[in-house]
Amino acid sequence: MGLFSALKLKKRRKKFRWKSVKYKRRALNLYEKADPLEGAHQARGIVIAKVQREAKQPNSAMRKCVMVQLTKNGKKVIAFVPGNNAIKFVDEHDEVIIERIGGKQGRSKGDMPGVRFQVIKVNNQPLKMLVKGKIEKGRR
Repeated sequence: MGLFSALKLKKRRKKFRWKSVKYKRRALNLYEKADPLEGAHQARGIVIAKVQREAKQPNSAMRKCVMVQLTKNGKKVIAFVPGNNAIKFVDEHDEVIIERIGGKQGRSKGDMPGVRFQVIKVNNQPLKMLVKGKIEKGRR
């Protein structure tokens, strides 16, 4: 550690930073590249099918979800439909808007394996209002 060793220390630190997975993912933008929404908060898509996901242990439930094909890039994702009997308001070929559920570090939330998104609108009607019975479902 001499008087003029700062450059070498700086170079070495730069080199060994690439060993850190967190740094590498951030520097190479790997999250955005693998993200179906491509960095956006919400996305529009068409419902392909209604599916049910089994909850992880110790819970036992069939979580109601839909398979959505995004209009912006054609990728297929599975989105959770929140609310009691809310799945009744979502039919095949409906246009939905999905958003991230908000699990830790972009992963799935709660007891649903592999489900990272949730439905917030169906045919431009808020799903919450449909479930409460305040509005009726619009036609496309």
